[in-house]
Amino acid sequence: MPTDTTAASTGQQAAGTSGRKKGRKGRLIVLVLVLALIGGVAYGAYWSVSTVRASFPQTKGSITLEGLSGPVDVRRDGYGIPQIYASSDEDLFMAQGYVQAQDRFYEMDVRRHMTSGRLSEMFGAGQVDNDAFLRTLGWDRVAKQEYEEKLSPATKKYLQAYAKGVNAYLEGKEGKDISLEYAALGFENDYAPGAWTPVDSVAWLKAMAWDLRGNMQDEIDRALLTSRLGPKQIADLYPSYPYSRNKPVVQEGGYDEGSGTFEAAGGSGDGDGDASGSGSGDGTGSGEGAGSELGGGSEGSTEAGAEGDASGFESQLTGLQRVLEDLPTAVGVNGDGIGSNSWVVSGDHTVSGKPLLANDPHLSASLPSVWYQMGLHCRSVSDNCRYDVTGYTFAGMPGVIIGHNQDIAWGLTNSGVDVTDLYLEKITGDGYQYGDKVVPFETREETIKVAGGASRKIVVRETNNGPLLSDRSDDLVKTGKKAAVDSAAPDRGDGYAVALRWTALDPGRTMDAVFAINRAKDWDDFREAAELFEVPSQNLVYADTEDHIGYTLPGKIPTRAEKHDGSVPAPGWDPDYEWTGWVDQDELPYEFDPERGYIVTANQAVVDEDYPYTLTTDWGYGARSQRINDLIQSKIKDGGKISTDDMRQMQLDNSSAIAKLLVPELLKIDVDDPHVREAQKLLEGWDYTQDADSAAAAYFNSVWRNILKLSFGHKLPKELRVKGQCLWVEPVNTTGPADEAGKVRECGQRSASQAQPDGGDRWFEVVRRLMADEDSEWWTTPKRGTRPGAENRDELFKRALIDARWELTAKLGKDIDSWSWGRLHRLFLDNQTLGSDGPGFVKYVLNRGPWKLGGGEATVNATGWNASGGYGVVWVPSMRMVVNLDDLDKSRWINLTGASGHAYNAHYVDQTDKWAEGELLEWAYSEKAVEDSTTDTLVLKP
Repeated sequence: MPTDTTAASTGQQAAGTSGRKKGRKGRLIVLVLVLALIGGVAYGAYWSVSTVRASFPQTKGSITLEGLSGPVDVRRDGYGIPQIYASSDEDLFMAQGYVQAQDRFYEMDVRRHMTSGRLSEMFGAGQVDNDAFLRTLGWDRVAKQEYEEKLSPATKKYLQAYAKGVNAYLEGKEGKDISLEYAALGFENDYAPGAWTPVDSVAWLKAMAWDLRGNMQDEIDRALLTSRLGPKQIADLYPSYPYSRNKPVVQEGGYDEGSGTFEAAGGSGDGDGDASGSGSGDGTGSGEGAGSELGGGSEGSTEAGAEGDASGFESQLTGLQRVLEDLPTAVGVNGDGIGSNSWVVSGDHTVSGKPLLANDPHLSASLPSVWYQMGLHCRSVSDNCRYDVTGYTFAGMPGVIIGHNQDIAWGLTNSGVDVTDLYLEKITGDGYQYGDKVVPFETREETIKVAGGASRKIVVRETNNGPLLSDRSDDLVKTGKKAAVDSAAPDRGDGYAVALRWTALDPGRTMDAVFAINRAKDWDDFREAAELFEVPSQNLVYADTEDHIGYTLPGKIPTRAEKHDGSVPAPGWDPDYEWTGWVDQDELPYEFDPERGYIVTANQAVVDEDYPYTLTTDWGYGARSQRINDLIQSKIKDGGKISTDDMRQMQLDNSSAIAKLLVPELLKIDVDDPHVREAQKLLEGWDYTQDADSAAAAYFNSVWRNILKLSFGHKLPKELRVKGQCLWVEPVNTTGPADEAGKVRECGQRSASQAQPDGGDRWFEVVRRLMADEDSEWWTTPKRGTRPGAENRDELFKRALIDARWELTAKLGKDIDSWSWGRLHRLFLDNQTLGSDGPGFVKYVLNRGPWKLGGGEATVNATGWNASGGYGVVWVPSMRMVVNLDDLDKSRWINLTGASGHAYNAHYVDQTDKWAEGELLEWAYSEKAVEDSTTDTLVLKP
């Protein structure tokens, strides 16, 4: 069984083995009986029907809210999705706060405790380390600065109105009246939720920025690889971007700089160029530059091992990785394969003659979904009430993040721009070295309150490069005192530490951008609003009812000195490695009404090599984006037109780019074992489509996983391998008893969802470039038991075919007719708090799944899985939407779960079955369409 699915509770599996709907009324009765029995045994108490339903929202009739200036209508459709109608901005956002709190307050409360480093107040001592790390980052402190110093008066007014609505909902309610989770927490402690503040809303943007932070994980990994691999080997694992094959986002656009305009060259380059980013970086991540000064190249790390300094700086980064892995899943899984799709097609190529815009952000699976669907409508748009917008927002935040208004539509994908750098700092007494001076730390003391226990105090130290992350682990502090660096570094002194420089730790104006985009009427308004979208840097696609399409890259993006490209950690003591400024907004790339008539963003390179700045050395490698380009091209050739449903079908494309490369070669391998040959035949005639019922997809993905494990996984250092995976290896920076051959046993240290090789499109590119070198050292693997070793590519492929056959025999049975990809590739939805760590019967109540899914890694239908950890789904298209700019009521949308955060509410997961099947719901926008779809109306009265 895959690692990430065996962790699911038996209650999970019982709750939704097929993912199909059951009779809700009957299910509720059964649930209450089970809770009465199990709860009575466990706690001497039980939850009644009234307890289960106590927190369900009132959706009909009327409620009086103090602070409203006029009545507000809340109309919900059959999926519980609310559309709010008001006559003033403040009433609109106050009602938004009230309604979101009705459906999702527990989720909102957990999020604000997470962003402020106060989870221990809710869940006890087990969250102290997480809180300490998040306090060190200081998200809530930065959010408070933003609110007090940066945001416009109008934005503050909206945030205040939103908070007033949330608090109106909370007034007079006990925890059990708000959410079932509070009733469960009541067994453990006397926690009670406090009032909502505007800063609570702003802080969630920091959590999303963290999830979309760029290449920090790649910085860590490249540095850790140096313990076993040399610069050339590391360069093999981080190939340059294949510009000749996978097109960048901007192909016909540019940037404004004085009188000149940069023209993107599109497909220029031969795919083997010097930069995976653009500008001055070499893009290889090969340990040059900063890495060599820190012992980041192979020579430095070899010296470290010879000197017996354990793993030195690598141990600092390993410790940091462990801290990152322990953070709540809600903060995100930041891996090579994760990303998003968004594309827009002009009216020249659509059935309606007006643009179509699609978006499906890929995020960690969560229950409830990170997204909340709603419409915000002024009865009459005027200076007093300026919004008529609908789409996806976050519970806990006013406005709409992705969606459309009456004039424009927009979507987001992560740009991958490098806005984080790790710095090694030399510590001396109460300060750190910078140049030839010792500079005192900036310090602050934080008190962490702990439910059911004594408070803990921590001291946060900051350098000019940001907070010291390494202070949050005793092991890191110890390691820093003996970290190995090369002779170019200053004397060890009192040790070394790791600091983080990150744009999100500077106060910004992204909250202003949300409202400005919601109000935008045309391209100029949109571009002006996008300039405020500082963190996280996102690809923004655009379409309007006047048949214009566009793309712009906003963000606060740092510039660096020539010797520092951001690909590896840098020496904090050297002023030549600090950030030198910011890319001016007028110099950031954009595209408007390109001649080709469409724009695709799917985390590929934004620009080609001619762009004058290094935006990152770690773009996604373009497997998804190029597939979308190809699908659009195939539709519009010879004058073909694209429909709304065509856009939906593209979102569901399951084609595997790596299968197209490998399967022809795998079919040439001569296999003797009849059982292995039987499995190999599954690949004959396979169309490379990874449907849930495909046996060929199951076998191929197992072969792919084993190719990666045999050729790369067994050669990576323990810090990158799956926790518990043990190998006998040559000793390098390792202590422990050796066997007769002089080898030592090393066990992996990384979680299954974060380990390498993860099988994302970077690994597609790695393998693609090695295919012609059939005798590469990467294609070697030793004999294991009765299974043969390999000295070349085809021998390794044969071994992978064999290993995959017997792996699937163990997992799915000997009969290949019973195999299917969906049996391996399953989605479990876990409530992100008590669903993961609560008592067993609480997990039974809160969690759902599994669903058997198609799709896969780096496909358009990106149901991601980590090849090192297993086949279970790790991240998903968190929502899907298609906006029709000809008739907005013909737009379509879906969410991963449902509108409600209340377990066993009818709308808890009522969209998930349709989401899994690739269906989209009708998306009412006009007042008549909303009226026709309304099932419940609630009037909020002043």
